[in-house]
Order: sequence, then C-alpha cells, then structure tokens
Amino acid sequence: MRQNRQLDFLKFRKLFPVFSFESFSVEIFQTTIVFKFNFNISDTYFFKPELIYHVPPRYQNQIDGRNGEWDLLAFNLGLAELVSYWKITCSPQVVIKAGFLTDENIQWWKNLYYNGLGEFFYLNNITCSIADFMDISSTCTALKPNSAFSNFSQRVLVPVGGGKDSVVTLELLKRAGLDAIPFIVNPRGASAQCALRAGFNEEDVFNVSRKLDPLMLKLNNEGYLNGHTPFSALLAFATLPAAAITGARHIALSNEASANESTVPGLNVNHQYSKTIDFENDFRHYVKTNFVTDFNYFSFLRPLNELQIASRFSGFPDHHEVFRSCNVGSKSDSWCGKCPKCLFTAVMLAPFLGVNRVHQLVGHPLLDDISLMPLLYELTGKAPTKPFECVGTVSEVLAAVQYIATKGEKADLVNAFLADFQIEPSPDEFNRLLAEVNSNHNLPAVFENLLQ
Repeated sequence: MRQNRQLDFLKFRKLFPVFSFESFSVEIFQTTIVFKFNFNISDTYFFKPELIYHVPPRYQNQIDGRNGEWDLLAFNLGLAELVSYWKITCSPQVVIKAGFLTDENIQWWKNLYYNGLGEFFYLNNITCSIADFMDISSTCTALKPNSAFSNFSQRVLVPVGGGKDSVVTLELLKRAGLDAIPFIVNPRGASAQCALRAGFNEEDVFNVSRKLDPLMLKLNNEGYLNGHTPFSALLAFATLPAAAITGARHIALSNEASANESTVPGLNVNHQYSKTIDFENDFRHYVKTNFVTDFNYFSFLRPLNELQIASRFSGFPDHHEVFRSCNVGSKSDSWCGKCPKCLFTAVMLAPFLGVNRVHQLVGHPLLDDISLMPLLYELTGKAPTKPFECVGTVSEVLAAVQYIATKGEKADLVNAFLADFQIEPSPDEFNRLLAEVNSNHNLPAVFENLLQ
C-alpha cells in the first residue's frame, strides 16, 4: 500500500540537508578482514556499519602482508552501503569525504541509487527525478590505483541465499567439476545447509557478517523514512574483496531472465532492479573501468526463466527439505505460508513435484487456500502491481497455474482462480516457456553450455 509520505520526504530533506561519507578503515587479522565505515547526517546522526570477511582456511595466507591494497575496494563497498542510511532522511546533498569520484562515477552511482530506490519512492509516494533527488560531490583526492587483484584462476565465487536459484547454480557448477566457492552474507540455516547438501564443508564456505548500525533501526521505528534498497548491488560489491582473496575470476550470480520485468506495469519501478541485466551490464563496466579488466561478473541463470529453473531444481531432491524462499520467515528459517514468495514458490514447483509434495515441503496447503486469492491476482497480473518481492513474470505464473489444473490434483485456489477469469486449463504456454531461450546474457560459452 502506498503511503502519503511526500511531505515527510520534503520535511526530512529540509531538516537534514547533508549526508556525508566521512571515512572508512580496513583491519586485517589472521583469519578475518573487517571493513568499517563512518557516515553522518548533518552532524546529528552518526552511523558505523561493518562488514566482516571470515576468510576460509585455504585462503588465509592470501591476506598476510597486504596492507593498503584494500582501500579502493573498501571505499566502493562503503558507497554501496551508503544508500541504506541515506534513505532515512533523503538528504539532498551527499558529500563524499572518504575518496574521490569522477563525474562519470558520480552519474553511475546516482543511476544506481535512483533506480534501485524505485520501489522506495513509489511506496512512499515520493516524486523526484534523477536530476534532483540528490547531488553528490567528493572532496577527497583520488585513492591509490587498485592492487588487490592478482593471480586470477578459473575459480567461481557463487553467492548463496538459500533459495532454489542459487542451489541450481551451485550444483550445476560443482557437478561440472569447476572450482566453486559458496559465498554467503549473514549465513542462516537454509543458506548454510544448501552449501553442505551440495557437498561442501563448512571450511569451504566464504562467509561475511554484515553489521547494520542499530541507530538506523531505531530511527526506522521512530518514523523516519524507510523502505526497500538494492541489496543485490551491495552483494555485487561485497563479492569483490572475496574474489581478490580467493583469486576467483568469475562471480556467478543466480538472477534469471524474469528479474527484468517491472513490478509496476508502465513505470520504471522494479523490486529486482539490482538483479536485472541492466545493472549487471553497468556493474561489469564499472569494475573494468575502476578495478580490473580481467574479471567476469555474470548471472549463470540469466538464459533461463523461472519455470526452467524450477524444473532443474526439482532434480536436486537433497535440497528440497532445506531450501527456503520466504522473506517473512527468514529469521526463523521457516515458510510463513501467507506471503507472495511462498505462494509463488509453490506455483513454480507444483508442475514438477506435484501439489501434495509441495504442500509437504512448505508445511502449508497453499494451492488449496482460497484466502490467498488476492496474492494470486497480483502474481498473475490481475491486480495493478505485482508483489514487491523477487518473483517471476505474470506469464510464467499464469502458465504454471493453467498447467497445474491439467494434472487433476486437488488445488482449490488454482481452480477457483481459473473459474473467476474463465481461463481453460492448458499445457501450451507452459511447454512454450520450458523451451524458451533468453539470449540477452553475459555467460561465456563454457558456462552457457552447462545449461543446455
């Protein structure tokens, strides 16, 4: 539901006109690297977030004696973290004191912040343009050229979130004999278990602890501006120090073709902006311009749609009991059974695993639950907007719903929905999507062949 927050937006901008990125520091220990940042809002609120890299034993000798090599990476990691704190007051002036940005880089970051905050602006009913929502200036001299990357190998760093997508990527790369490294930010049960079920040991996994400043959460509770930020963009920058440590030339994300569809039809508002091919292309350019040219950031699943990913995931039964895709239940590592992510996951997997098996896995009879009809309307494009969640396209969901109805299983929600809109059960669109190929991707041939 959209809120009437335009007046709050203007009020906070007037009260807190300046956001500044004051400084960063890098602390290197025997087994960890700690990146610390100092932000402040108009000398009133001060924030000190951290990211702690827990280096796997086999790579710990790669961090000794490398003081000073991480500054440029740390600075840019801070720029990615900045947006989560800036949104509290949306201060019109952003002053970068911790490093230097060229005019091209300033425009790059403005583009990321503006598009990545599309949902935040939309739901808070904030009207602004990319030209006037913030002005970025940098007052520091340029940092030393990056020297953190060296001795690249064909290793593949694989961010793992605990859902079906990263499971497919991890399993396919490992079964192909590639040297894959699971990479997890703030590990939870599902993400850790997915790595273990894929045959990795705990010591194989590269974990990062992201520590938010508690003052941000306090201000959110007090009514300051709040909303969605582009976490996948932070994740992209968070992979760079890990790649420098492990020598991984490749970063293989698990973002599918479906992420490119706008959440609000007709508007440039996409909950998944930092998972789109547009961001992927922009990030690849930024890395090659500012860090290292011999580097490959791409989404391994970009050629696939959600149904194709669900089909592949259904072939990895060891993961079926441990994967989780519910954001509501993420802290307890559970399925809530009431949110768009739970319903979407059930709709995607039911054609391959069957309705009863899906209900067993999530612990809720989702496809029999008529109370979820409003969510199904949103997922199938029968409502003004899709859910603000990482879900597939409306055509994928509708095709899966039509296909489920052809199997003769008890699925009261599915049957009632089709009756509402006088839609006939059919496998046609489902089969067409299973054969579809998205050619707009950045996969090298060796990775593309693994999907075929």
